[in-house]
Amino acid sequence: MSALLSVRNISKTFNVAGRDVRALENISFDFNAGECLAVVGESGSGKSTIANIILGIYAATSGDLAFKGQTLPAKRTQTHRQNIQLVQQNPLSSLNPRRSIGASLRLALDVHNIGDKSGRDKRTGELLEEVGLPEDFRKRSPSALSGGQRQRVAIARALACQSELVVLDEPTSALDVLVQARVLKLLKELKDKRGLTYIFITHDLSVVRNIADRVAVFEKGRIVEIGCTDAIFTNPQHAYTRRLIGAVPVVSRDEAALRDRLMEQENAND
Repeated sequence: MSALLSVRNISKTFNVAGRDVRALENISFDFNAGECLAVVGESGSGKSTIANIILGIYAATSGDLAFKGQTLPAKRTQTHRQNIQLVQQNPLSSLNPRRSIGASLRLALDVHNIGDKSGRDKRTGELLEEVGLPEDFRKRSPSALSGGQRQRVAIARALACQSELVVLDEPTSALDVLVQARVLKLLKELKDKRGLTYIFITHDLSVVRNIADRVAVFEKGRIVEIGCTDAIFTNPQHAYTRRLIGAVPVVSRDEAALRDRLMEQENAND
């Protein structure tokens, strides 16, 4: 099976106040359709930079990207933009406050010429229902919705574009714990139902354990560890990964035992 997305030796350097700053160094990974890859790391680790390069917001300094076996150019076509969609951390900033929810969803359908024009308004209601919102939310403005509801609208907009790859950039970090759990459950259900492929960007390992198939751990612009989620959580190989997992809040005896074991390993290595 060929990879849906291939990332090969991607490096990115920014010029900051006349000085070159390396944000990414030789990043490579593949993943297949239907997978969820979590990209985790602390602030400044490079995880958002690789997301922006995949989306075409930044151009890589060196390296190559391929989507379904075809090179992804720095300047993306409308088809590329349709195939790879973004769900941001704060959906309020990505939704036009002057447009109704229905109009925002309708715009995605119009821009990409999806479906018959006469049926697009009805389709916006169906998209809202698919993400657990009433059809009559089409008439509301973004400011009238809660944070969790706005995030569901942002997810619906990505679904409207019939995208194959969705980049989720800290999609639950602005939500309280209860709403966060509901949005994660929705994302998992949609992934299974539609066969979606996710790149899940986050600094918080606790939110990806039950949704990610694999985890890539970023530190200072490099991948220090990548593997299936169970292996990363139960037997992390890199000291940085162990520190990240050791900082995850625990809710069960098994998780507490794992945390204690990882801390013992770290202390033994110091």
